[in-house]
Amino acid sequence: MKTLIPVFALLLLAASCDSNSGTSKEPATISSADPGVIAPMQDSANWTTIQWLDSVQNFGKVTDGEKIVISFHFKNTGTKPLIISNVTAGCGCTVPEKPEAPIAPGEEGVIKAEFNSSGRVGMASKNVNVTCNTATQNYTLLFEGEVLPKK
Repeated sequence: MKTLIPVFALLLLAASCDSNSGTSKEPATISSADPGVIAPMQDSANWTTIQWLDSVQNFGKVTDGEKIVISFHFKNTGTKPLIISNVTAGCGCTVPEKPEAPIAPGEEGVIKAEFNSSGRVGMASKNVNVTCNTATQNYTLLFEGEVLPKK
């Protein structure tokens, strides 16, 4: 009986980690109020392909406090509509923006990222994470440059 209690406790702990409590180390599943967005992400029959036209960029030199917008261009090279379900930034100094409408096969789209250089003097290397309905569902876009002190 004593050995059943620790096993039961472990089962309870495992079950609580599998819930959406945020304590699990597994990646979160895609959630959306629109079921039309979830289906293409999980069903491989709805996957398409993407070609990144510029997934790494250098913004050069900017002065501390400047805000710049970086544009990442891509093309839907598949046969199904490309749905960008989520974009996130690696830190709070970058605000990404994604296309809301699906990108038709053969069409191009843009993901923008506004970088606020305030207080970031020195070399800056930032990333934007993209989730979409392709076999490789997660992509990392990179941009870098140098933030110079105000004169």
